[in-house]
Amino acid sequence: MLCCALMACKKTTIDFTYSPDAPRAGQTVSFSNISSTGEEWEWAFGDGVASTLKSPTHIYKRPGTYQVILKVDNKKSWTATHEITVYDTVPTFVASDSTFVIYNDYTLQAQIYNPYNYELKYEWSFPLDKEYAVCTDETMTGSSLHCYFTQALDEAPIRLIITVDGQPVEINKTFTVQKQTTNSLLLRTDANDYRQRIFGARAEALQTIPADPILDAAQDTMQEYFDSIVCLSNIKDYFPGIRGFHIASRKIYYRANGLWVANIDGSYPVRIDEAPCSAMTLDTKDSRIYWANAQGVWYMPFVGSANNKFITVPAQLNDLTGVSKLAPDYEAK
Repeated sequence: MLCCALMACKKTTIDFTYSPDAPRAGQTVSFSNISSTGEEWEWAFGDGVASTLKSPTHIYKRPGTYQVILKVDNKKSWTATHEITVYDTVPTFVASDSTFVIYNDYTLQAQIYNPYNYELKYEWSFPLDKEYAVCTDETMTGSSLHCYFTQALDEAPIRLIITVDGQPVEINKTFTVQKQTTNSLLLRTDANDYRQRIFGARAEALQTIPADPILDAAQDTMQEYFDSIVCLSNIKDYFPGIRGFHIASRKIYYRANGLWVANIDGSYPVRIDEAPCSAMTLDTKDSRIYWANAQGVWYMPFVGSANNKFITVPAQLNDLTGVSKLAPDYEAK
């Protein structure tokens, strides 16, 4: 009889707890079922989502106050109810692409739910103790960051500190940055020989190299054209002042008083650059012309119009002066 009395006095507890105590929208909330009995559970999280797990997790998409109900073994009397307040979303940032490749442009965008219009401040940084990323914005204090990476890394960290109403929140993410195969340009000066890899509209820093690749590079005084050899001496009467040339796509690019382009028959000569040109070459894989003058090395796409008019503005590759020879290098990785 004593045993039965003790069992009768034992109270059934239906209850639950959750963590964290003050969750934010987008954050995982863990519910712990601390009921003393039960084999079946019905959860209603207050936002239209339900669960039948004993101790589920849930993510609230929007801030607000929600009524969470736990019913055990489908008994109305075995019910626990708590209100949960979900606060503003956890600040984060997202990238414009899931895969990063060196020297390509990317945008990182801060994301923060701010219904009360608190004052926001942003501070982006690249935490590693070496240069591996470059910001192309004027500052690193905007809600977005435009950048590119100069090194391939398994883990390239980016940090954003968002200050919300005077309270800083730090977000750290790491990205994998992959290599890419590209063409290179070989450059000769009186002092050194260099290689510079070209990535679309961007190039890496000049790398000093041994002289052999330059020594074997093509000159601009003799070209093969439709199985014939064209020498400077053969065409100098058609192109006054010519000192070097390259032929591609029925166009001739030549050094004279500046840098010129003309049709292969000599018609429609157009000057690309008025500055004296010390060296030039063509990259037929990327359809670009490279040339050197007293300000540095420049490039632009091949000219495609029949009358050789062009609208592309030449871009400066580097400020290396004293360049006497240029040549593409298709073997560099």
